[in-house]
Amino acid sequence: MDVETDGSSNAARSAPDPDIQSKPGLISRLFGARNAPEDTGVDIPTNGTAVNGAAQTTGLGQLTRLRVDDVAIPKVEIVAVPDDISKDELIATFRDSGMTRLPVYDGTLDTPLGLVHLKDLALKFGFNGGNGDFNLRALMRPLLFAPPSMPIGVLMQKMQSERRHMALVIDEYGGVDGLLTIEDLIEQVVGEIEDEHDADEVALWVQEKPGCYMVQARAPLDEFEAEIGVKLLEAEDEEEADTLGGLVFMLTGRVPTRGEVVGHPSGAEFEVMDADPRRIKRLRVWVPDVAKG
Repeated sequence: MDVETDGSSNAARSAPDPDIQSKPGLISRLFGARNAPEDTGVDIPTNGTAVNGAAQTTGLGQLTRLRVDDVAIPKVEIVAVPDDISKDELIATFRDSGMTRLPVYDGTLDTPLGLVHLKDLALKFGFNGGNGDFNLRALMRPLLFAPPSMPIGVLMQKMQSERRHMALVIDEYGGVDGLLTIEDLIEQVVGEIEDEHDADEVALWVQEKPGCYMVQARAPLDEFEAEIGVKLLEAEDEEEADTLGGLVFMLTGRVPTRGEVVGHPSGAEFEVMDADPRRIKRLRVWVPDVAKG
């Protein structure tokens, strides 16, 4: 597959993304702020995984520090549709995934054609699907392609200049490696962005059985210590981490991979249940002195 890493899909027309063109100055302002002397070196801690300026931070410095492959969701997690999908199946995919944009491919995801926007589908056929001849290719918008090594700040500027909201990460052989949106990039600067359609907050932890907890990485460390009756952070280290994810990051000095088990001097064990290259999301905690059953 021929890949243009600096342009749009040849299979789709260059209609601007409606969400990008409504915010023309945002990215320019971010880059202007990044270049201002008073902002140099200032990072904002991310939820649940930052440890006093360690790698897991948000802030303007991330625009040059992080690469596309540090932020993109992996290929196996991409929700995409084939170009021969029916209208009803497409509507169901939008509904089930909660996405407003879906990549469209020919045969396999390694042959991407463009993306379909829920707004375009609704405007053409109505919110209930409507009637009329369905031609998915006529609805497609261009995709932007980016190499894994591209700094996210460069991609952010490219997304603005080409009015694209979504990009596919393409490897050296032309295959798809991952996907990211402009929201993913902005979150590296300002932290997690949630809207009214995001899922409601879930409990910070749930006791699965005696001595075993499923815990959100953003759970406040002092509150979880009170719950389990075990001190996980010494007094002299209390400034180093204030969430459970921050503690695990401090213990490893990096973001551990999914499935990794991290030991603690107290005897507690932290099993990483969910994480991406940027942060820990969810942990299973085994409390010391309680046998695993």
